[in-house]
Amino acid sequence: MLLHKTPIFVHWLYPNLIWKQSSKEKVIYLTFDDGPIPEVTQWVLKTLDEFKAKATFFCVGENIHKHPDIFKEVIKRGHSVGNHTCHHLNGWKTDATEYLKDFLKCEEELQEFDRGGRLFRPPYGKITARQIRQLSSREIIMWDVLSGDFSKKLSPETVLKKSLQYSKPGSIIVFHDSLKAFKNLQYALPRYLDHFQSKGFTFKPL
Repeated sequence: MLLHKTPIFVHWLYPNLIWKQSSKEKVIYLTFDDGPIPEVTQWVLKTLDEFKAKATFFCVGENIHKHPDIFKEVIKRGHSVGNHTCHHLNGWKTDATEYLKDFLKCEEELQEFDRGGRLFRPPYGKITARQIRQLSSREIIMWDVLSGDFSKKLSPETVLKKSLQYSKPGSIIVFHDSLKAFKNLQYALPRYLDHFQSKGFTFKPL
């Protein structure tokens, strides 16, 4: 079952990971995983521009390598970027040494553009205690709202409804600039941005 809202006890179990930000201001932190991907990432950037919204893109190293011009565009438009491993590894299924190597490969791609060194998000949100210790110098960014845009079992309307329902001031929400998520994302993202902007929210990068 897909949990759109991260249970609070999970925050307590992993207090060193970042699940949400301060709720004192009407700010939401948009994050996009798995890019850069042709057409999809470019559409996301255009949509964010329309709402004057900034976001954080957690990029897969091999996609940065394949699509450097799109990655440059993400940076040029004032968004922040983070490491999402080089090959989108599942930490629960990967030896810690191999996981660190793959993380560092992605870091090399980021450093080609003078980025990296701060933010990391584990693919699937799956990371072991040992891997957390190895990456303790980084801010490991999780989320408190999962849009579910990647799910073939969810309609675009459900993705939007659940994203609106659970987002609060300070929320970190996950969307995906991936081919798998594109149909749901095209419906949900502009409506999500319009809803919260009309309520006086702004969208900032991490």
